[in-house]
Amino acid sequence: MMRALWSAASGMSAQELNVDTIANNLANVNTTGYKKQRVEFQDLMYETLREAGSAAAEGVQIPTGIQVGLGSRTAATRKLFAQGTFQETGNPLDMVIEGDGFFQVLQPDGTVAYTRAGAFKIDSAGNVVTADGFLIEPPLVIPSDATSISVGSDGTVSATASGQTDPQTIGQMQLARFANPAGLRNLGHSLLGATAASGEPTTGQAGMEGMGSIAQGMLEMSNVKVVEEMVNMITAQRAYEANSQAIRIADQMLEIANNTRR
Repeated sequence: MMRALWSAASGMSAQELNVDTIANNLANVNTTGYKKQRVEFQDLMYETLREAGSAAAEGVQIPTGIQVGLGSRTAATRKLFAQGTFQETGNPLDMVIEGDGFFQVLQPDGTVAYTRAGAFKIDSAGNVVTADGFLIEPPLVIPSDATSISVGSDGTVSATASGQTDPQTIGQMQLARFANPAGLRNLGHSLLGATAASGEPTTGQAGMEGMGSIAQGMLEMSNVKVVEEMVNMITAQRAYEANSQAIRIADQMLEIANNTRR
């Protein structure tokens, strides 16, 4: 069986995953805090038919060998953490991180997840939560009589109670950062989980120790660029077509060999 059949098939399979990833990027073009993913490929093993540097005769060395590649595969889907554009909302609980860092979210199982989506809400008990009702970490409670809320660039949260003019500090937003954020695992719901590849999180005050600062009343939009994704999709489609053509040519060559008459 011709190697070209399996090599081209591996290329088609890799491009299928590439298109899946591009489609997911496009689907999340308006998802707050979403970070685009990029598929990275690598070639598979090679079959060596003649070793480079082997002796052809006494005192004669072959300068180049013969190797036949066996296709390609997907090596990784890398998440790109370029800053998305900011959209002003005027909502006091909408926040963005200008620079490095993640908001911390306490999941129902007690583990902490991380997100760049700062569209927070208040539940019936006054807790600041995500759209799914998950508490932020550390917890933050807004007084029921608060008439205004302000968040400083360092994450200090203050509230002004009804009948008062001076705001009172009610909590502190803390951020987390990772040595390798690309190693974080997607959990869905705009959340990311720590892994051995990402390393343990470093937590601290916004604007300190490499953490980004917090801006209130804005949201960080997806960093997906539609034009780039459309170009990537066209490129993936053409690569898929080229691999399918290679399978077709290999099939035709096998047909010719099978129909050979002595």
